[in-house]
Amino acid sequence: MEQILNPLQTSLGRFKVNSPVTVASGTFALENLDFIAQEHLGAYVCKTITRYPKKGNPPPRLYETEAGLLNSIGLQNPGLDKFIAEDLPVLRETLTVPLIVSFSGSSLTEFAQMLECLEKQEGISGYEVNVSCPNVENEGIAFGIDPDVVNKLCALLSPLTERELIVKLSPNVTDIAVIAKAAEEGGATAISLINTIWGMAIDYCNGKSRIKKGIGGYSGIGIKPLALALTYRAAQAVKIPVIAMGGIYNWQDALEFFWAGASMIALGTANFIDPLAVDKVYEGLSSFCLEKQLNLKDIVGKVNK
Repeated sequence: MEQILNPLQTSLGRFKVNSPVTVASGTFALENLDFIAQEHLGAYVCKTITRYPKKGNPPPRLYETEAGLLNSIGLQNPGLDKFIAEDLPVLRETLTVPLIVSFSGSSLTEFAQMLECLEKQEGISGYEVNVSCPNVENEGIAFGIDPDVVNKLCALLSPLTERELIVKLSPNVTDIAVIAKAAEEGGATAISLINTIWGMAIDYCNGKSRIKKGIGGYSGIGIKPLALALTYRAAQAVKIPVIAMGGIYNWQDALEFFWAGASMIALGTANFIDPLAVDKVYEGLSSFCLEKQLNLKDIVGKVNK
């Protein structure tokens, strides 16, 4: 009977969610909720915030490629204080699903200070600790490529909160399994991956880079095989839930990531292409599970070799 009533229920660390579908940070504005059924989201992940306001990188900073999107936004955001004063009240009032606040710091101390400030606020179910964004120098990437530093950061943050502590991993590393294990051993309650990979596009006529900073973060359908492989490797290394993202455009793509070991998936670039992507993926997964008479969690990590 559980299969019929709620075949998509899954766990996000310490609590259960009714949908395995969420959205990647920075790809889904609150206005997008007007187009979907909010209950089809297992959680809402806000755009990454930093301690102080950031204007981001100069334009052009977006370029559509043959199989994805290059971006060099640069973590543009209003900063922690304005987020708490202005954005968080709106999020609390609007959302009916768990809120995950994504944040990034420039030092271990700053990460901890930001978490302590956020802990004083109501309406937050968990955090996504962004140690992997490849668009900003010295904020995230330096932490995410070193397992010892990832472990130290998680060990510093985990005693400060009873909320979910999700660490977003970078694909730009030698061994994702080592980084994932370091996060788990440090106290992370879940991991999410992958963030964008390094990418570049050049105008062949004049040799000019398509984005101002030259190299940016590449996302979209083109990175799906890589994201799937790294999800599989990370899931094999840890016992905590894995939230997978990277090239997921439909429910069939999503199912591949569940077979590989993900407990939840996040839609990113797909939201720019189709505002109804969340609904379509949720409904497709639901129909699949009902047709096969199974709970989605029963196939997690059960890839056939």
